[in-house]
Amino acid sequence: MHVYPMAASAGSMAATAVVALGFAAAVAPLAASAQSWPSKPIRIVVPGTGGGGDFAARLIGQGLSPVLGQPIVIENRPVGTIPGELVSRAAPDGHTLLLSASTLWLAPLLQANVPYDPQRDFTPVSLVTMSPNILVVPNVLPVKTVKELISLARRRPGELNYGSGAAGSSNHLSAELFNAMAKVDIPRINYKNPSQAVTDLISGQIQVLFYNASTVIPHVQSGKLRGLAVTSAKPTALAPQFQTMAQAGLPGYEAVATFGLFGPAGLPAPVVSTLNAEVVRFLQRPEVREKFIAAGSETVGSTPEELAALLRNDVARFGRLIKDANLRAD
Repeated sequence: MHVYPMAASAGSMAATAVVALGFAAAVAPLAASAQSWPSKPIRIVVPGTGGGGDFAARLIGQGLSPVLGQPIVIENRPVGTIPGELVSRAAPDGHTLLLSASTLWLAPLLQANVPYDPQRDFTPVSLVTMSPNILVVPNVLPVKTVKELISLARRRPGELNYGSGAAGSSNHLSAELFNAMAKVDIPRINYKNPSQAVTDLISGQIQVLFYNASTVIPHVQSGKLRGLAVTSAKPTALAPQFQTMAQAGLPGYEAVATFGLFGPAGLPAPVVSTLNAEVVRFLQRPEVREKFIAAGSETVGSTPEELAALLRNDVARFGRLIKDANLRAD
């Protein structure tokens, strides 16, 4: 658990009190009116530690704590459905929030008995970041374009392999969408540690990988890998040298990693409005944008309605893909 206090000069006694308050908020949240919000520390629940969501939550916590006048506690929980379940059951008073990737709303499509309804049990606040993947291949593979990769895969069905992390992750769905739209058969190799897939791609043990720009671009620059396209609908500042998948031969292709900020269902409108305004204002700061780009993602900052629409569209679009490809959680 990490706490971002209102003032950097707070002593150890104050820090201990903040942690205690954060724990108390987790186990016994008290109702608070929208007019008095925030009346105690705010906790942001994040799946996992050290990833893109964790990074985003820490920056947001540092930026919003002085503005909102309360410490912000970053609470890391195991990746999976636990963070969503925890926040869905929290009091809708604006003191418990969730920063999560699309796995939050795609989980019910991949597994049974998910303990929340992503469209019913949460209040969207803002889309925070988006990160396209880069389609990369080993430099020894005889393809230099997306069209050449498609042609090779059609000539050798089932012979090439792609690596990915957990089912439903952005690199997994990026590859499955490519299979479906390009009408090719490139089987999946599942990696518990996705970074190992990069190593195996360089050595030629796998032939295709969709992965984040900050990890693969150094290998592209060194000549170990060849980048073919980005998975976003528009060119990205993270990798401006690459075409989009649509430009490279697959019109309509788009698959990006996204992180959104949510509260429990029933979050008061004034709280949503204030949170949204402050989050968007923070994400628009040039120095904040630069920090996110250096870490491999682009800031967005959307209206709650835009985040809700993205969720609905993802569920519909990837729901069809998941059903057609018979994808299931690992």
